[in-house]
Amino acid sequence: MGLNNLFIFGKTVSGDAFTDREKDTAKLISNFQYGVNTFILSPRRWGKTSLVKKAKETAENNRLKIVYVDVHLCRSREEFCERYASAVLTQTSNKMEEWMDNARTFLNRFSFGVNTAADPMSEITLKLQLAPQEQSMEDLLQLPERIAKRKKINIVVCIDEFQQIGYFPNSKQFQTELRSIWQHHERTSYCLFGSKKHMLETFFDDSSKPFYKFGDIIYLQRIPLEHWVKYITDKFHREGKKITQKQAAWIVDQVDGNSSYVQQLSWYVFQRTDKKVDEHILSEAVTELIEQCGDVFEAKTESLTGYQMNFLRCIADGVHTGLSSAKNINKYNLGTSSNIAIIKKYLLEKDLISIQQKEVWLTDPVMGLWLKRQ
Repeated sequence: MGLNNLFIFGKTVSGDAFTDREKDTAKLISNFQYGVNTFILSPRRWGKTSLVKKAKETAENNRLKIVYVDVHLCRSREEFCERYASAVLTQTSNKMEEWMDNARTFLNRFSFGVNTAADPMSEITLKLQLAPQEQSMEDLLQLPERIAKRKKINIVVCIDEFQQIGYFPNSKQFQTELRSIWQHHERTSYCLFGSKKHMLETFFDDSSKPFYKFGDIIYLQRIPLEHWVKYITDKFHREGKKITQKQAAWIVDQVDGNSSYVQQLSWYVFQRTDKKVDEHILSEAVTELIEQCGDVFEAKTESLTGYQMNFLRCIADGVHTGLSSAKNINKYNLGTSSNIAIIKKYLLEKDLISIQQKEVWLTDPVMGLWLKRQ
């Protein structure tokens, strides 16, 4: 195994880089197999996509096709439907002739072509008519169910960054359209997840919203510390380097157990270690992590008010409850108690904080380290 595969970050993980999540994986596989719609919720970089792909690898077979589609770059319902249908066509077919046949059968209102510069099985471009009718758009959304019935299989469509539809023009109308079509599917189920936990929650926690009670909800929890400690120490020891359990636990604690950052910081420590990890190595590794993210944090916070920045610093100091108390308001200069709710709402919408079991946390734990050094 190459060194680059020791600690994986910045992309989905698999194999022995995928640690713990046994219960979550088993639950998601069961939902896939029994056609249960699923929302997956957690703060960003906790491994949602890796979990979905792990479950897909295990559950998929000749009678169950699992489609993965990332809609992060979509800016309209048309782009969403095109990407959705393209993924369904390619990932439910074993060869080009098969998906072309399905396209001709079910999408005869559209012209489509293949991007021959890349793998044609993964790069399909569906070109909508200039003025598509509503019925034409429905054809795209009905596609997996029609393919499933034709092939007598079941399909799960996993949509990553699903919260993106909240930014579309006439978003609620589109959400209503999706729900009205998807809820009648018998052979197709859906797994919806994304990086903005608060925004996704607003889709189903309000009885007035189209996706209210659309399906099961999986709330990802932090991977237990003992799993991370074993994972990190085993990786170091396998390569002939020594790290203590206490040092491994320190790495996890620095980034609040954020899965991606645990991998990244562990890698920075590993790179600096010849034989044995020491305090200087740990300090340098954290500094590198903070410096790498600094410009991003500058951009995210440059438009914030003084009160909003003070609120973030308060959380960075470990205050997760009681932020509107007189003690914290005075200590961190947060203005008035009535101002706290306004600040919290704004920072939630900006995805800078998240609520976890009634506690307020920074969405990005490394931002907390960065704030402490400012």
